[in-house]
Formats: sequence, structure tokens, C-alpha cells
Amino acid sequence: MTASIAGAQIQFGAKAGLNLSTINVSNSGSTSFKIKPGFHAGGLVYIPLFNNFGLQPEVMYSAEGSKISDGTESGNYNLGYINVPVLFKYKDPSGFFAEIGPQIGVLLSAKVKANGQTVDEKDYIKSTEISGALGIGYLTSLNIGIDARYNLGLTNIAKDSGGETAKNGVIQVGIFYLFGGSKK
Repeated sequence: MTASIAGAQIQFGAKAGLNLSTINVSNSGSTSFKIKPGFHAGGLVYIPLFNNFGLQPEVMYSAEGSKISDGTESGNYNLGYINVPVLFKYKDPSGFFAEIGPQIGVLLSAKVKANGQTVDEKDYIKSTEISGALGIGYLTSLNIGIDARYNLGLTNIAKDSGGETAKNGVIQVGIFYLFGGSKK
């Protein structure tokens, strides 16, 4: 298998797209958490393994969070992560693909913006997060692709939560371009 990986056409790529994220909070009381738009951007490497299977590690900046409201006030919870998914990918010869794998996120910033004021909340959010990623997409013969992915937070991101859990949920729709290697 090592010899086949060494001779394979490794491809590098750039990717960007839209995030639709929310924070799923247990026992949130009267506070509601709704979908907030954001973006993701970064780079990826596609490493063919065998037949139509490959490994795709990525490094992405991801703007996540949630719109929040407690009935009287509303605002945005803005979280900035560097996410590193490592995806096992199946590519059909037609160009369609499916991917699944773990993701680790490193928190860069956590801010709540409400009533024209911004408050730093980084001390209340854990510095790392583990997620599971599941996606589908299509790669054209020009090495331009589109994908849709769901990142399901598996770990509680809240520090000292008193039994309450807070987990990220992010829908991502993106476009990417692969440099070098064979098409599809």
C-alpha cells in the first residue's frame, strides 16, 4: 500500500464557502439559539489510497456560532475556529463523492455581540472541540468541485457548564479547486 501511495497523484487545493451554524444547548431555558451564517476558507490535500478511496486532510478557518435571544434581547455568539478534518473519501468515476471523518477544532475567538456592544467570552469556551464530519459533493473534469457537509459537535464546548451541554452544529456548502494530479 505504501508503494501505491508514493506513486499516486497527490493533489493540493483551496476551498471556501458558506457556514450555517448553531450551538445546540441542553437546558437552555428561555434562551433560543438559531442558525447564524458565517464562512469557511482554507486548504486541503487529497491523497489517493486504493481504487476510488482516498484521504483528505484539511486546514480551515471557520466562522461559527449562533444567533441568540432570551425574549427581551438578541445578539450573536461569534466563534472562530481553525478546524482540521481528516476525511476518508470515496470518489465515484462520474465525479460524485462522499466523505466522512473526525475533525478537531482549535478556538481562536469567542465573542457575544448584542446591543452594539461586544464582549469577549473566550474564557467560558473550551479551547478545543472534537466533531464528526459527513459530506457529499461533485468534482468536475476541470478539478473544480462543490460540496455540502455537516459537522456534528461531539464534545461539550462550555467550560464549567454545571451539567448543561453546548455543542456546535455546522452545515457547510463550499467550492474548491484542486491543483495538479489527474482529473477526478
